[in-house]
Amino acid sequence: MVNFFIISYLLITLGIGFWASKRIKTSGDFTLAGKSLSTSLVGVTLFATWFGSSQIMGNPGYFILDGFSSYITLILSGGICLFIVGQFYARKLYRMNIVTINDFFRVRYNKKLEVFSSLIMVLSYPHWIAAQFVALAYLFNTVMGIPFNYGVFVGASIVVFYTYIGGMWAVAYTDMVQSIMILLGLFILLFEVLTETKGIAPIFSNQSKEFFDLTPHGGLEEWSAYIALLLAFIAGAIPVQEIYQRVFSAKNEKSARNGLFLGAILMILIPSIPLIIGLGGVYLHPELLNNGNSQDIIPALVKIMTSIPVQVLFYGAMISAILSTSSGAMLAPSTIIGENLIKPYAKNLSDKNLLLYTRLSVILVAAISCYFAFDDSDIVGLVEASLSLILVCLFAPFTFGLFWKKSSVTGAWSAILTGGLSWLFCYIYNTIIDPTIYGFVISCLTMVIGSILCPDKNNAK
Repeated sequence: MVNFFIISYLLITLGIGFWASKRIKTSGDFTLAGKSLSTSLVGVTLFATWFGSSQIMGNPGYFILDGFSSYITLILSGGICLFIVGQFYARKLYRMNIVTINDFFRVRYNKKLEVFSSLIMVLSYPHWIAAQFVALAYLFNTVMGIPFNYGVFVGASIVVFYTYIGGMWAVAYTDMVQSIMILLGLFILLFEVLTETKGIAPIFSNQSKEFFDLTPHGGLEEWSAYIALLLAFIAGAIPVQEIYQRVFSAKNEKSARNGLFLGAILMILIPSIPLIIGLGGVYLHPELLNNGNSQDIIPALVKIMTSIPVQVLFYGAMISAILSTSSGAMLAPSTIIGENLIKPYAKNLSDKNLLLYTRLSVILVAAISCYFAFDDSDIVGLVEASLSLILVCLFAPFTFGLFWKKSSVTGAWSAILTGGLSWLFCYIYNTIIDPTIYGFVISCLTMVIGSILCPDKNNAK
């Protein structure tokens, strides 16, 4: 019965994608939904894009083991990031009338930086998407008994289909439906767990005093990992394309900004629910921690505690969350490939062919992501890896270029190359302090030094 309803839900999702495809007439419709999204759609699609596998399957395990210090790094950080973008970045970038973040690098610096930053951005996404494929595979295995490897391909195929045909319109509409499913599933399971535990107080009264600390308990290594996660999930996420794909899809500047604030609120409130569910589940069934896979706690809990109708609803909600994140993350690099790596260099490229190449890029990105899904099955680790590369290479030239008039082309190149190479060097030699911290600090310093020593001619004048 569960399998039947899950398959039916997946078919409905594909149907929504097919229906949305009828609105796709131009490449602008595919990438930015014709710049017509309202505040609520911007906020909900931002939430749905970021509320995925790590929030439902990865974060509860970390919260159970590390307590409220992980709440700061894994939950609060997402809301802070969206608030910062809404308060400081959105207005300036929306007025530039661009399609991708990498368009900014062309307008602010030059075409070479546009291409190089596009390659970095595209390379960062397969890890993020792979995390969603891994989560879908775990879920299909738990619910339907599908082997992990086949589950990766099944999940990838579903996301590719409705993203390929419907683009940003399909992502927006399916995100709205999927968000409703997510909320229903989470609230019902939360009610079931709290009924069994007789409220929220017994769950937290059972924890040690250290569980409530907001900072790490250990020494330098623990603090290093803590700071690196904060940097990755706040600063590293600021330049990512999937945020601005929704900002640029808004019907006006006000809708874009308010949508970011709505997304920030949702990203703090809703992801807190799986943490309580996971903690309550382990309180009721301590054996859930004995299987060695903390990412499987909530799917296993649903199977143990709930009736068939609730299982159907919740598994549908989990699949919804992961599908929405996958589609949004897949559309972002595909748009960059079409707009920044193909369009500027293809002579006499018609809009119809640009639309085709962008759609084909969806398939390419999915294929690469499948490779990473097989190579590394740590969901939160995959997400962190994708954001670290953007943080150490692109945050400094993006942020300084937007707010500091003296930012120069030389400074931007210095930030990208020194930040990336120092991060790679520290990663290879496994430094005690996290490589992300070294890369971030060096990137920002060289951005300033390079811009002062080698100013652009226009700035010098």
